Amino acid sequence: YQEERQEIIRILRTLTTEIGRRAEALLENTRLIGKLDSFHAAGTFSNAIKGNRPTIIDRPDFDLRNVRHPLLIMQFTDAAKVVANSIALDDSRQGILITGPNTGGKTVALKTIGLSILMAQAGLHISADELSEVGIFEDIFADIGDEQSIELSLSTFSSHVRNIISGLNAASDKVLLLYDEIGAGTDPKEGAALAESIILHALDRGAKLIVTTHYSQLKTLAMEYPQIENASLEFDRQTFAPTYKLRLGLPGSSYAI
Repeated sequence: YQEERQEIIRILRTLTTEIGRRAEALLENTRLIGKLDSFHAAGTFSNAIKGNRPTIIDRPDFDLRNVRHPLLIMQFTDAAKVVANSIALDDSRQGILITGPNTGGKTVALKTIGLSILMAQAGLHISADELSEVGIFEDIFADIGDEQSIELSLSTFSSHVRNIISGLNAASDKVLLLYDEIGAGTDPKEGAALAESIILHALDRGAKLIVTTHYSQLKTLAMEYPQIENASLEFDRQTFAPTYKLRLGLPGSSYAI
């Protein structure tokens, strides 16, 4: 048994010595294999989502044409089953206010925009037409969903406010803000007033901004501020079902009942 153990140790030492001699080559191979694997994964994912390479522009703007959420395409395994939408922000349109029915696709639209821009900035193909353009943003701040936390003593409203403040503190002409149900979780009148002041402050700082809301008061902002445009998700009144189609220039109704 002792001789067997010594032989095992001798073999392991010999192998370790050989590995040590080739350490640099092995590390370089590992790096190259990892890089090739990432290229293969990116290509495979692009095929799965029917991705295209957008044009990368030197301005913090974007023009997403017929964009779809990549995970929805993966879920349905067919891009044709996912509704495509087009949306853009540039010098003439700094902010978009999205309204529309509950479960109509407002939150998914926000996630699609943010995810597509981040994917493009990371060098990945996106689920959009080839004519799409994506600029480089220094930061993208999103407040989507509910981050209520008992451990951190955060209510639904306070968690939203914390996220919003982070974005406003960093707001500039190279920052994109994505706020879902802005001002929600408190008194509707106070929430609407707070949401309006947040939007105007962000625009004043030069930030690009897309927000979703159910507050009717905010729909009139586009009439007073030309850099803001209304948008809405369509709702079929005959079938009482959302179509998930984004319409620019028109505010929508929540159809709560």
